[in-house]
Amino acid sequence: MLDKLKQLKQLKDFHDSAKKERFESTVNGVKVVLNGSLQVEEIILNPGLSENDQSQALKQAFNEGLHNVQMSMAQKFQGMNINL
Repeated sequence: MLDKLKQLKQLKDFHDSAKKERFESTVNGVKVVLNGSLQVEEIILNPGLSENDQSQALKQAFNEGLHNVQMSMAQKFQGMNINL
């Protein structure tokens, strides 16, 4: 039982630290910043791009950022010794 409580505390600490991490991705001057909880913190658009190009760049930047967050969190979670 005590081990489960320790594991729950580890998971809460992991989640709290993930919220503080920032992941940036930039494509054609369009920048997306996500935190470790997969929340968008900032979007900077490139006014020099057409609406269609901005849309494509935003989608690509978001997807790259999302991938970066997922890979980073998976690596960190793998390092934790938690048996759920």
